[in-house]
Amino acid sequence: METLSTYLDALAQQAHLEGGWGYAPDRAAQVEPTCMGLLALSLQADRYGPILERSLKFLERCAGADGSYRLPNGRDEAIWPTSLVLFTRKALTPDSSPPAKDAAAALEKSVAFLLSVPCKTPDNPEAGELLDIDMKLTGWPWAEQNFSWVEPTSWACLALRALGQGKQPRVQQGLDLLLDRAMDEGGINYGNRRILGKMTEPIPGPTALMLLALQPGADVDESKSNHPRIAAAVQYLLKQIDCDDVEHLGWIKLALDAHRGQPGVEEALGRFDAALATAFRHRQETPWLKQAPLRLALLCLALGTGERNFFKVQGARAAANVTPAAGRRKPSLGQRFGAWFRGLAIKAAGQLRQLPANSAVHIARAADYNDNLADILHKQYEHFRPAVPLAGKRVVLKPNLVEYHRDKVINTNPQVVGAVIELCKREGAADITVAEGPGHWRNVEYLVAASGLGDVLQKHGVPFVDLNHDEPVKTPNLGRLTGLEYLFLSRTIAGAEVVISLPKLKTHHWAGATLSLKNLFGTLPGICYGWPKNELHWRGIDNSIVDIALTRTPDLAIVDGIVGMEGDGPLNGVAKPFGALIMGHDLIAVDATCCRLMMLNPEKLGYLMLGAMKKLGRYKEEEIQQLGEKIADLAQPFETVPHLDQIRLKRPA
Repeated sequence: METLSTYLDALAQQAHLEGGWGYAPDRAAQVEPTCMGLLALSLQADRYGPILERSLKFLERCAGADGSYRLPNGRDEAIWPTSLVLFTRKALTPDSSPPAKDAAAALEKSVAFLLSVPCKTPDNPEAGELLDIDMKLTGWPWAEQNFSWVEPTSWACLALRALGQGKQPRVQQGLDLLLDRAMDEGGINYGNRRILGKMTEPIPGPTALMLLALQPGADVDESKSNHPRIAAAVQYLLKQIDCDDVEHLGWIKLALDAHRGQPGVEEALGRFDAALATAFRHRQETPWLKQAPLRLALLCLALGTGERNFFKVQGARAAANVTPAAGRRKPSLGQRFGAWFRGLAIKAAGQLRQLPANSAVHIARAADYNDNLADILHKQYEHFRPAVPLAGKRVVLKPNLVEYHRDKVINTNPQVVGAVIELCKREGAADITVAEGPGHWRNVEYLVAASGLGDVLQKHGVPFVDLNHDEPVKTPNLGRLTGLEYLFLSRTIAGAEVVISLPKLKTHHWAGATLSLKNLFGTLPGICYGWPKNELHWRGIDNSIVDIALTRTPDLAIVDGIVGMEGDGPLNGVAKPFGALIMGHDLIAVDATCCRLMMLNPEKLGYLMLGAMKKLGRYKEEEIQQLGEKIADLAQPFETVPHLDQIRLKRPA
């Protein structure tokens, strides 16, 4: 078995020469992997002095004058890294050696900033009842002027407790929020216990962070540390030891090590090291994955708990209260004028936008996932080759991968993704990548492996890119419906010559239907927008869909309609055998056609009407050239949730 020192050496080799780590070795340094890398190498600090020094300097280059730490070359509003840096700087300062005066002042400024970060509360008074959580409790958001979520709240509470600020009312309320959103049966996810009357499911990573934030200590009332949901969360994590995922196992061990007093923990901790080493070895042998410094650092920290667990804060001494900073940064008059002027230019450019010259949509029968899907797709593609050539192109395939549940048809079927890969190879694509950035689960590697998509990638020798942690590319928002001047696209999407959207044919409890356009939410990095990318929903799902589509319009859509989902989608619906593949390069036309196949009225879907208004594509049936099977021959009614009954068509159009 490899030793801790061997893993630390490998992590040191992945550090950038100018300091810090990226989410992948070929990506620019980012705050989160740098913080975790610093903590990991500090387990044997004497061996890595220069790397630690350069990486600390990288973090300082991310510091704002207000005490915040933000993404380098990323979205300025994303302030969640502040907690990570604050925690890391404190963890690397021995209690026996108080920080120098300047360093202490910098820490205090960051504490004041963190305590001042405001959070929105929903305007809808029924939201708390709908989601089964107390919306009056305030924690921390991923980005400024947004809502409270579990992961940023956990990190903020953990950092502030480490700095002796645990008694602050804001911290205590953050801990209350975490307990409120935890589940009686054990665990937590990113913050929604219930959606439309159905309980959501816990996730190991957020559960571990919640437990670290709520670990016992003098600054936490026994009513919190002994809350039944704490014990239930511990038992939930203990049941995950047999998973084969480095990220899950690493966070689980760190959290359980801080809750050794809970039943079953001491006996289980000894089993984690072997499980971690095995999971990491399997990851190294998985060809579709890149090296991931963050996961390697997490492995080292979990294996190193015998030497030190940086995440234990029970002994933190109470410190003097810090006064929250006043107000938040506002754009200058010049910045506001510049945004206004650029908005006029984008509006003028939008008025000159031309509708697609060809809005044809092809429907092909495909009764089963074992059919020769590649041949079916090849025949469909003959109609679109002139408009969307693949030969010699860098192609990115964007499937819909939300969550994985063995008994649900949530995601684009891996066999469809495999058939599209075969199509691209036949056509002579120069490079093929499969990429996704789910809003529900941060650990997309787990989803890819569990869903069976990883087996398809391995078979075809195609890599996978996690768009949530891809390098952000600041891009003018060509829609402006959300009020955002810029969107931050993932570099993989922004740099692709051809992007193919591969959604599942599904209903959606908010948008009506989730198809090739809604699938684009996964092209924006979660590190900029958080999980579950709630800001995009808050600014209007329809607005966000159209803004993203206008800013980077996919070149082709292929909809997996072999087995769709009806009812309470995108997660809780039921399988709907349908037997079709739908292809086109006008995504409005594709989605409108899919709606008619599902016997849903496309004119009742806001994003289709907004997209048509913005000349993104055509939705009228008479303007769409129908190829292959006729809509009337295949159309079947898809059930929706009751509040969307008005979008149903009574008969095939």
